[in-house]
Amino acid sequence: MVLLMQNVKLFRKRIIPEECVLLKDDIILSANEDIIITKWNALKPKKDLHHGYSCYFLKEGFKVSKFYREDNSLMCWYCDIVNYDYQKEENVLIATDLLADVIVEPNGFVKVIDLDELADVLEKHALSEELLGLALKQLNHLLSIIYAGKFDTLTSHIEKWEA
Repeated sequence: MVLLMQNVKLFRKRIIPEECVLLKDDIILSANEDIIITKWNALKPKKDLHHGYSCYFLKEGFKVSKFYREDNSLMCWYCDIVNYDYQKEENVLIATDLLADVIVEPNGFVKVIDLDELADVLEKHALSEELLGLALKQLNHLLSIIYAGKFDTLTSHIEKWEA
């Protein structure tokens, strides 16, 4: 996937609820054929989540985000399992959320969430078996990195932008 670095348009596509949203306010800090790093404010601020950074790992099939509260304290690291679709003619990157997520708490506790949603969309035929298999392989790869104590190899891409 060779990205045109300038003015790539990022979209977040969800299966549940079904939507595709242009991330028009995200600021792209860096982009190459391997990763895109963005800084953003929450589209719909929640009680705790206010802003953060994301690193799109284009060849790995996941996105690692650092979530902050309004007071700039770390909420957690949030990892989405995704499928990327780059449309070169329009210079558009669509990151489709494949539902399985991993949360890494500030104390290091790791939690895998939303696997029930993955099963639900498969039952409703809203996700192909091919994408389900891809999601599970990418989830396994991410967890292998985390459990091997190498999560910092992913988070370092974001942390160097905060220094």
